Amino acid sequence: MNLDLKNKRAIVCGSTQGIGKAVALELAAMGANVTLIARNEQALKQTKSELSNNGSQLHSYICADFSEPQKLKELVDQFIQRSGHVNILVNNTGGPPAGPIINAKTEDFISAFNNHLICNHILTQACMEGMKQSGYGRIINVISTSVKQALPNLGVSNTIRAAVGNWAKTMANELGKFGITVNNVLPGATATQRLSTIIENKALKTNSNNDAVKKEMLHEIPLGRFAEASEVAAAVAFLASPAAAYINGINLPVDGGRTASL
Repeated sequence: MNLDLKNKRAIVCGSTQGIGKAVALELAAMGANVTLIARNEQALKQTKSELSNNGSQLHSYICADFSEPQKLKELVDQFIQRSGHVNILVNNTGGPPAGPIINAKTEDFISAFNNHLICNHILTQACMEGMKQSGYGRIINVISTSVKQALPNLGVSNTIRAAVGNWAKTMANELGKFGITVNNVLPGATATQRLSTIIENKALKTNSNNDAVKKEMLHEIPLGRFAEASEVAAAVAFLASPAAAYINGINLPVDGGRTASL
């Protein structure tokens, strides 16, 4: 099975912590030249220093804030002009704040739509021509299992993730003829800071405690544990590889079996 990413350029968004960082580390270990995108430059420098390097790999970073889509576009366009085409794009952005959908403000939806769908679209447009020319394109969107099954107390996230899922399926249909695949990885409960925050918030709102909330969540997962970020990264890395050339337009849950639908 060909998992070699030597001489492939990958952009990984939200790559200084959690799943995004795990993806960046995995792709670098597979030989890719990795470009990190996040908004904290110090964290970017630290993560870049942790990436595997066989001596010929060229890693880099772009300091950008997804709340400023136009600025993101300018920075990525400039990077591609300097560094050449991108073969792999991993769209990954921290989820919107938790809460019931009925309490969500209009600006919550607009902000989440910009951060997730609009920025994904901008990055895809920026990378697409290079993928066509090189004959190798992999676009992987790290979303959520809420694409398949709405999750309680994540109203804005459920709404926006579904929009991204449909955007990605449409993009897969349009770009497939160029040898560019577009797939979604749907993490379940993953041991990251975001999960800790969700647990803490739920404990406060239900007048419970963190351990009780955690136990309730684990009860819903057939494997009986939360995912490690590296396990989600492994799925992303496979979809980015030559071995996944005929996989296109799918939603791949990495959730320990929690999602009830097929």
